[in-house]
Amino acid sequence: MNALLTAIRHRVNSRLGFFGLVVILFWLKTLLAYTLDFSLGVSGIYQYFILIINPLAITLIFFGIALYIKKPWWSYLTLLVLHAANTALLYFNVIYYREFTDFMTINTITGFSKVSNGISGSSLALTKGHDVFYWLDIVVLLVLLLARLIKVDKKPLPRRLPWALTSLGVVLFAFNLTLGEIDRPQLLTRTFDRNYIVKYLGIDAYTINDAFKTARNDQVRASASTSDLASVQQYIKQHYAAADPQMFGLAKGRNVIVIHLESFEQFLIDDKIDGKEVTPFLNSLYHDKQTYAFANFFHQVGQGKTSDAENLLETSTYGLPEGSLFSQLGSDNTFQAAPAILQQTQGYSSAVFHGDVASFWNRNNVYKNMGYQNFFDKSYFDAAGDRSIGYGLKDKLLFKDSVKYLEQMQQPFYAKFITVTNHFPFEMDSEDTDFPKADTADSSVNNYFQSAHYLDQSVEEFFAYLKASGLYDKSIIVLYGDHYGISNTRNLDLAPLLGKSADDWTAYDDAQMQRVPFMIHIPGVKTGSVQQQYAGEVDVLPTIEHLLGIKTKRYLQFGTDVFSSQHDQVVAFRDGDWVSPQYTKAAGNVYDQKTGTELTKLTKTQQTQVDDNQNRVTTALRLSDKLNNGNLLRFYTPKGFKPVQPQNYNYTDGFTKLAQLRETLGQKSTSLYSQNHDHSTADLYQTDAPEAK
Repeated sequence: MNALLTAIRHRVNSRLGFFGLVVILFWLKTLLAYTLDFSLGVSGIYQYFILIINPLAITLIFFGIALYIKKPWWSYLTLLVLHAANTALLYFNVIYYREFTDFMTINTITGFSKVSNGISGSSLALTKGHDVFYWLDIVVLLVLLLARLIKVDKKPLPRRLPWALTSLGVVLFAFNLTLGEIDRPQLLTRTFDRNYIVKYLGIDAYTINDAFKTARNDQVRASASTSDLASVQQYIKQHYAAADPQMFGLAKGRNVIVIHLESFEQFLIDDKIDGKEVTPFLNSLYHDKQTYAFANFFHQVGQGKTSDAENLLETSTYGLPEGSLFSQLGSDNTFQAAPAILQQTQGYSSAVFHGDVASFWNRNNVYKNMGYQNFFDKSYFDAAGDRSIGYGLKDKLLFKDSVKYLEQMQQPFYAKFITVTNHFPFEMDSEDTDFPKADTADSSVNNYFQSAHYLDQSVEEFFAYLKASGLYDKSIIVLYGDHYGISNTRNLDLAPLLGKSADDWTAYDDAQMQRVPFMIHIPGVKTGSVQQQYAGEVDVLPTIEHLLGIKTKRYLQFGTDVFSSQHDQVVAFRDGDWVSPQYTKAAGNVYDQKTGTELTKLTKTQQTQVDDNQNRVTTALRLSDKLNNGNLLRFYTPKGFKPVQPQNYNYTDGFTKLAQLRETLGQKSTSLYSQNHDHSTADLYQTDAPEAK
């Protein structure tokens, strides 16, 4: 034992040994944070291995700066300062995470007021007993150095050693990044949750990546000015489509309930597996005379997937060409989104119901900037054990458990439900489904029909509650598929189920598979039908606004009302391709939209039409990117609109705040709970979910 202690003391008394000790200590405290303070959703040996090694690469590179300093005392002091600074970064993230279940961005670090105002109460209340271990080693090392129990090694290091350690750190980081990309492709470019960056690459790498993106965004924004709005305003003015007088105000004063059908594609409507309808309830809704359903409605998302779909619907602007607008720009961008517009024009309250964590896609920040008054995320529900699958609380439970919050909201309200169960790889617990799987070579394709059937049942149960509670007749219900469920790489396995040969499958077919459902169900209206006009997610907001009797001409929105005779039927995809009633442009080729035949030789008239469509799409995407990247809406406030103040929104204790508002309003309260003589309607909800029994 004495020999071992002597060997350790000898090693620590060398500069390289002391460096190794500091690296190990910081590595251990990072693992402490991963284990006790952060909830990173790690599963499986592979992810745990990545988690264990991810602090080492950047730590070696960062702490290695001290080894380039030749003067021994300065080298040791620099190493301790770097160690303390990195510990501070780690610990401040721990404190921030305990309050917000999220990690600090560069903007929150540089703007401390945002952090101090956001963290409720005293930071002392957020501390825990084990926090002493984040700082104890620094104090002990400093004392040992000052007491000369650890001696400063005055021998010079080999000249190439610092470079060797830096190179080792770079190689280790490349190895770490490769492992992360294997498990989570497009890890850095398609950032949907800060948890993922930390889980795969560590706190330091996350902070560096965020700093890079912030600097890039700040540079673009710093050069932006009011004059940059001119081209955007001109395009939108020319592109505006006036409302159909017969449809304008058709749903005025009604609640708006938006149901986000995760990964739900249009081909599921009226589809069957083994003679059984996959989505019998949605099929009936699709053909209901109270529903305006759209046969040629396309998703328009990019790498931001679900978050892009939300942005398109809420703001009528496009996502970014790379990454997620929510994640990259959403924390600080100025929005003129649906919840704020409806609140300021017609007094709507607003809420989102979602069974995943609030930080996913940066929603906890973006929703505040959009003006959402309430956000009921996973923390508001019992999502333990078999109540969750994949990306959060199962859909049947989400709808059922949301009722106690929904009934407290003041009417009219704008409420969005984000489902998650129908998500790749579409796996289901056996007790949740008895629907048959498809029979293809791809398991995720086979599973897709089961999870879609479960989603259909979830929506049916929710509709039954709306009718039983009386909300149904006071609302319009908007349902839409956010993006594709089966990716292009799996379409060949799906093709036979659609009556198509895999050998004949082309880019045209991939483009047609971007169809997703869009239905506007208005109880009491008898003029609904299956509409044939082409439209995309960017068109939803102006359509809903006009149905509610809200004039849209003053807002900067890239979509057009689908019911307008002036509606633009050229639907842009985020990659620059497009579809229209006449043509499809996909993978560099032009196809006849009706026949799917590739048009290798275009007539002069055809070429003019194609070029005009392409120019229209390219211009819209470019100007939308200009608007969002430059945060140009900060320079433009429509008449009668007040800029959203995100600091006014706090998503903690949502139920209490709703109940307190209801009690304050007294007889003026318009909540369903009040209208039901202060009795809950939760017992009206019927579900066959086994987890609810």
